[in-house]
Amino acid sequence: MESLKVALLQIMPGTSQEENLKKGLDCCRKARAMGADIALFPEMWNVGYYIPQNEEELNGTAIAENSGFVSAFGDIAKELHMAVGITFLEKHGTAFRNSLSLFDRFGKKVFTYAKVHTCDFGDECVLMPGEDFFVADLDTEQGNVKVGAMICYDREFPESARILMLKGAEIILVPNACPMEINRLSQLRARAYENMVGIATVNYPEGQPDCNGHSSAFDGIAYKPSEPVSRDTLILEAGGREGIYMADFPMDEIREYRSQEVHGNAYRHPHKYKLLAEEKIEKPFIREDYRR
Repeated sequence: MESLKVALLQIMPGTSQEENLKKGLDCCRKARAMGADIALFPEMWNVGYYIPQNEEELNGTAIAENSGFVSAFGDIAKELHMAVGITFLEKHGTAFRNSLSLFDRFGKKVFTYAKVHTCDFGDECVLMPGEDFFVADLDTEQGNVKVGAMICYDREFPESARILMLKGAEIILVPNACPMEINRLSQLRARAYENMVGIATVNYPEGQPDCNGHSSAFDGIAYKPSEPVSRDTLILEAGGREGIYMADFPMDEIREYRSQEVHGNAYRHPHKYKLLAEEKIEKPFIREDYRR
């Protein structure tokens, strides 16, 4: 598997879910014409990352995992023979979640992931956090690849990408909706480096509130035999403008690198990390709005 192409759909949402559905499907077609194996949307695409704080409006805005909106992207995945990662404000029973459904090129849903680390200090306090991270074997035209996902604020917790790596992820998809400045890009660079995984992040462009574009991709390969010193693992950083940006991951190189380098799960000592599973929180990290 020489490469895997992930289309980062750094696009502006419209004023309605109907408009976002039409634009989303059109962009999937454009991504496929550009050679994409996977098309990935920014965070909560169906509503353009809008979270009503009124329960009645929230209930009327959120959509189910099996809704017509989400299912349409399964249909387009099958039509185009291309995997699609569609994001949405999900109605989940009586609760609401920030979710991503990944469809394979046959239109089969391989998983639905709900954001584990919700931003409880902001509008996401009305959402229910997800309970787990998922990795799936994704059948692409280039071959099988193990794909996982995390969403935006999940990036700021090393545990998110670490668990995905331990579950076998080779590529991590990251829908986003926030300013991608140097520190957040550095977090993604670190997650790719320490886990030897490819990371594809897509953000909304400039013009969307609190967003600035700069979708990015890191291949996780810090050292190459042909280069005498370490290299930047960044393989793509978009500017602020709206567009479809293609991240081309060299899968054969990533797999060869993972088979012999020192990071990931090669030399860990899990029996010494018991403190990481402790739930006690002490000053200065106590926050009144924290939810377990």
